[in-house]
Amino acid sequence: MTNARLTRVAIFALVAPAVLVLAPFASPATAATIQIINKDGAGEGFNDATAVAPVGGNVGATRGAQRLNVFNQAAAVWGAILPSAVTIKCDANFNPLTCDAQGAVLGSTAPISAFRDFSGAPFASTWYVGALANKFRGTDLDAASSDMVAQFNTDVDNTACLGGVSWYYGYDHNHDTDIDLLAVVLHELAHGLGYTSLVDPTNGQYAGFPGDPHTDAFTRFLFDNTQNKFWDQLTAAQRAASAINTGNLVWRGALTKRYVPSFLAGRSFVTFSGTGGFTGDKEHGGADFGPPLGPVAVTGQCILVSDAAAPTSDGCSAFLNAAAVSGKVAVIDRGLCNFTVKTQNAQNAGAKAVIILNNTTGIVEMVGDGTPFNIPTISLSQADGTALKNAMNAGTVNVSMGTLPPPKFQGSDDAGYVRMYAPNPVELGSSVSHFDTEATPDLLMEPIITANLTSEVDLTRALFGDMGWIDATTATIITALSG
Repeated sequence: MTNARLTRVAIFALVAPAVLVLAPFASPATAATIQIINKDGAGEGFNDATAVAPVGGNVGATRGAQRLNVFNQAAAVWGAILPSAVTIKCDANFNPLTCDAQGAVLGSTAPISAFRDFSGAPFASTWYVGALANKFRGTDLDAASSDMVAQFNTDVDNTACLGGVSWYYGYDHNHDTDIDLLAVVLHELAHGLGYTSLVDPTNGQYAGFPGDPHTDAFTRFLFDNTQNKFWDQLTAAQRAASAINTGNLVWRGALTKRYVPSFLAGRSFVTFSGTGGFTGDKEHGGADFGPPLGPVAVTGQCILVSDAAAPTSDGCSAFLNAAAVSGKVAVIDRGLCNFTVKTQNAQNAGAKAVIILNNTTGIVEMVGDGTPFNIPTISLSQADGTALKNAMNAGTVNVSMGTLPPPKFQGSDDAGYVRMYAPNPVELGSSVSHFDTEATPDLLMEPIITANLTSEVDLTRALFGDMGWIDATTATIITALSG
């Protein structure tokens, strides 16, 4: 399976104007103009003259033109959502980035500058990325520079990258097995617009500088449920610990919490019982393929699959014990073939659900290739997988999997606040500045691009509302969020 991960670079030029004033702010209700500035050289990136056919509403006649059209389409989506009287400028180009047959860095975007204590800032002693600071100030605080810089991977269009997967340049998200460039650009522009913490997650220091005591507009809303404090109330060491406090780092914004029920499904559960000794609720991962778990639980006996080729429990070929699996829950080891191949073979055998056991530490969130299925697939950790197989050898193991009623949602804590990505160990460029990967359905601002994203920017729009990007009346905000 391919793992298309998004990363960011930190290239902040932090500027603190001398005037220290906290003043009321009234923003013009003007749709923002986001200008994409082509920084590619002749014949490369946006200037690639390779002839291509129109696709998915993108009528560009060259590969370079289609790339630029996608960027402008993403800019138009965000511009229509976020009001600002100041043009937002994004330097952008395509370069060869890390990529092989199994994974790739698709793109990276970062703000170029941040400002604090300017006239019109909602909070004193708080860094605001350039685009957001300019919106509050009503003028460009650094007219000589752009607001963000973006680079994207040219090599995705090479056959050696991601096993022949290419960029999809249409606007309709009908990308099949290719990578939807529009979804990726929407994600990356959001980072440049302020969906990013200026805290170094490895040491908890603000703005990457030891001793800087100033928080930023994004970090103000980060809350650690274990320490029961916002990040600006924590020491650097405590923030570093929170950055790896998986499942307990949340976004404490009122507007985002309000819209969690509109975007997230009920929280899923996977509960085991039986005579083998493996019982109780277990942490688990989900899949972006097949039907999601629902309020009507799927129940059944767990059966380890067996196929003809070693290792026989990987489910990569037709099951020899299909009769035993039929009507039961297929248990399959990870490895050697894509998750969708395993699920297809289980469905062919008549299984009612699939449990895939990880072959390394952690719990995997599974990505598919668009193949439709009528049975759900979940994953367990390697340790729980070993315990489950031992229990099946010792006796009978049954499982029940479904979703809990509100206010418990998949991707939120028990209070309804959306969880942020806090893996252990830290993943530079991903930790903290993304929604947690357990969110269901998948959200735009998760660290891994999935196949079912659209131009609906989901909870990110509400999060920007918490930060002050959307500052109109409640009625206007509701209209914008439901549009």
